Amino acid sequence: MAEPPALKPPPLPRTHRTRLMQIWRSAGWPCKDAVEIDLLAAGMITLHGSAEGRETLKLSEAGIQWLASERQRNQRVLSDHDRLAMKMAGHLMGAGRIVWRELSLRAQIEAMVPTQVQEASPLWPDVDAPEARAKAPWRIARPDLFSVRNTSVEAYLQPLVHEIKISRADLLSDLRHGAKRQSYQWLSCECHYVFPAGIAEPDEIPEAFGIWLLHGDIDSGRLEPLPPARHASCTLPFAVWLALAKATPLQAEGLGAQAQLGADNGDQSP
Repeated sequence: MAEPPALKPPPLPRTHRTRLMQIWRSAGWPCKDAVEIDLLAAGMITLHGSAEGRETLKLSEAGIQWLASERQRNQRVLSDHDRLAMKMAGHLMGAGRIVWRELSLRAQIEAMVPTQVQEASPLWPDVDAPEARAKAPWRIARPDLFSVRNTSVEAYLQPLVHEIKISRADLLSDLRHGAKRQSYQWLSCECHYVFPAGIAEPDEIPEAFGIWLLHGDIDSGRLEPLPPARHASCTLPFAVWLALAKATPLQAEGLGAQAQLGADNGDQSP
């Protein structure tokens, strides 16, 4: 008699996927909550008892297969831009930084537009004159990656912006957008462009910006830092702090959303 086809694992909420990863990465001590009841009933985990009376949880074969299929599905739906952004974010988090993706931050840019031109003024008014200097306007900046060091000392935060570019057309379009670049520089100590090798030469990038080149495939290739960005002091304004407080940083697999916001790592070097 032919064996019945295996049942497809049921869809699970994100909280259940996170719990599966936590059990996979840890000793699997039970929490005795509703999430574990769902996972036990679905056959994703199994409960084991020791001779001393302690209970532990382990992933079943079905749970391992479900996590593997979810990982493959997520990799397929990510665009090249997203995959390169996550690769760079993983590098930054591995260096001890807290990383956010696509935040909307208010930034100030320079403006040298005359606010008032009198009839007796020359055709090209003196931009250094008080009446010819406009107030610096504000704009919304959305950097691909915004990160700070994991430190409790404000002076050592060193905020960074990393812009991800997959095509030459996208990179050149960004380089023509001066206000956008100014907003990134206003928000950070250093700004970097991250793009695959071959789509641009290093001398095409403004000297103030750093460069990270991707060699090879996005998933298996390596990132190479080229000329570093020009470093400038930057103190995060209150509006940026408020935006960071409202947003959730990226997290490594199996870690809680605020895991990186715990104790200071003790690194107080500039």
